[in-house]
Amino acid sequence: MNLEELRAFLVDANKHTYSTGDESLNNKEKDGSTTILYQNKGWKFHDNFFGGEPYGGREVVFYEDKPVWMMVYYGHINVETPAEIIYPILQKALRQMPPEAPFRGPKEMIYGEFVYKNIWNGIIEKFSGKETISIDNKTVYEASYIGGVVDRKR
Repeated sequence: MNLEELRAFLVDANKHTYSTGDESLNNKEKDGSTTILYQNKGWKFHDNFFGGEPYGGREVVFYEDKPVWMMVYYGHINVETPAEIIYPILQKALRQMPPEAPFRGPKEMIYGEFVYKNIWNGIIEKFSGKETISIDNKTVYEASYIGGVVDRKR
């Protein structure tokens, strides 16, 4: 597996899945979760999550039907800010995923009076981070994530 191809695929998959806001992509599962799938050539992206508010889930990337990368995440809105306001801001940030760090959105994005920030440690092989959305220096949304490559020594 080529890490540059993985980076490019993550950016591509991100632009075609949850960040679009297109709920027709959502597949409801029997266990109450939602799954979003995306495929391109030998790559497959599988995002499965629970929620609503708060939410948690995992993304797994497969190459030639073998798992090669994953990320787990958990997020919530902190105050009485409607999800209908926060999640479109999050989706806009996710559409700006930096190719050098394809784990969520950019380091910072201003959207009207809201500020999205994403702080991460590590590289595509092993990373962790936290994203927030604030208004007037008050955090109204936060999520944590961790992940990296998997199944390298099989």
